[in-house]
Amino acid sequence: QILHGALVNCLESMQQKPGITSNDTLLSVTTITFDIAALELYLPLITGARLVIVSREITTDGIELTQSIEQNQVTIMQATPATWRLLLAAGWKGNQHLKILCGGEALDINISEELLKSSKEVWNLYGPTEATIWPSVAKCRDVKFNVSQNFNTIVQIGKPINNTQFYVLDNDLQQVPIGVPGELYIGGAGLAKGYLNKPELTTEKFINNPLSSSTPSSPSKIYKTGDLVKYLPDGNLEYLGRIDYQVKLRGFRIELGEIESILMQHPQVEQAVVMLFKNNDNENLIA
Repeated sequence: QILHGALVNCLESMQQKPGITSNDTLLSVTTITFDIAALELYLPLITGARLVIVSREITTDGIELTQSIEQNQVTIMQATPATWRLLLAAGWKGNQHLKILCGGEALDINISEELLKSSKEVWNLYGPTEATIWPSVAKCRDVKFNVSQNFNTIVQIGKPINNTQFYVLDNDLQQVPIGVPGELYIGGAGLAKGYLNKPELTTEKFINNPLSSSTPSSPSKIYKTGDLVKYLPDGNLEYLGRIDYQVKLRGFRIELGEIESILMQHPQVEQAVVMLFKNNDNENLIA
């Protein structure tokens, strides 16, 4: 249940960063059943920008989508990493006037670097629907991949947008120090009221803020995302995987997302999946 005010907060923040003006043309490629389509439809309308909506047939064809970008002189386009991969695989050479907004799933550095070479700007957008589309944005920068420097291959998710608060907490709902993994909780103007006709799930996921008593200006409710993150020294957040990918193997609690993250540090690995495989009485991790 998303309030109008939550959507307005997201749109007005997005208008400032990543930014859009009346001189821009935004190409809408997202089906309207996906929450991120709200940004594509409303952001141009509230700013006087030009909105071009393309068909599903075009969005699933890399060559036709390339032609549409060029023919419409598009300056902003929002899509998932899968769509950007589709374009690159179709031989898209890029557009130095194009501002790329990428979200909906984790953006790895390999794709980010390819997009940076062929565009004006690349922005990584992060967020669950429960916090209204995109509660955080991060401008991607050119990072040379180097295993010895221990770079994560997932692009940072940045800092919260306007009127939004992030909390990285441990299992006891205590804040964790910089560099220590914890679960991300979100509060602020973008928070949903809850799940329609699902009071138990709403109570489980939208919890009372344990820090509100020590900080009176803090939101009273925060959303439990299930995402594992850590703070970097510059205040940005790094996405590590999902909390609920935790398994127990031979007495050890293991975060599958952390193993996937390490595997993706190899320059020849584009995507990684790790799972617990059970064969009779024997259990092993398979990647």
